Amino acid sequence: MNFSTLFVIAFSLGMDAFSVAFGVGAIKNKELLMSTLRISVSFGMFQFAMPILGWSGGKLITDLIGGFDHWIAFGLLTYVGFRMIREGMASNEDEKWMYNDPTKGFTLFLLSIATSIDAFAVGLSFAFLKVEILYSSIVIGVMCSIMTASGMLIGSRLGNIMGKRAAIVGGVVLVLVGLKILMEHF
Repeated sequence: MNFSTLFVIAFSLGMDAFSVAFGVGAIKNKELLMSTLRISVSFGMFQFAMPILGWSGGKLITDLIGGFDHWIAFGLLTYVGFRMIREGMASNEDEKWMYNDPTKGFTLFLLSIATSIDAFAVGLSFAFLKVEILYSSIVIGVMCSIMTASGMLIGSRLGNIMGKRAAIVGGVVLVLVGLKILMEHF
């Protein structure tokens, strides 16, 4: 596979990560550098690992989750998105910003899985095409990290302009990304 084709695949896979990071960046105005580093590394590592797992796991695993992988991604993104919306609409000022930081812990893990499920299927197709998986996975992971960092920084700029409403916008973006993933599979 030539680099331009791999670049387009990596860019396409990174679009969901960019969109999610944009939504998260809109609510992050504290510790932006560390938050961007955490989410970029996590998303990039998952995007790196999932094609390898798909390539290694073969058709059996894809057959097991292939029929509902889009539902998993939709559910995870919607769950986190609605939490952000709820917290953005809280009446008490302290409650609004007491959300669980989406760039840490279990929430980061859920978002990392949700944004990298498609990379698993790409890895499977790479196995059928006999594509060099390590090089391809590195390109995909690096591209995803760069796109995630870009999404965080652009989203943060929007968050600074919008203030408190940024949590609601960020949550809506996550739900919309989940819906987009769901619609792409119908």
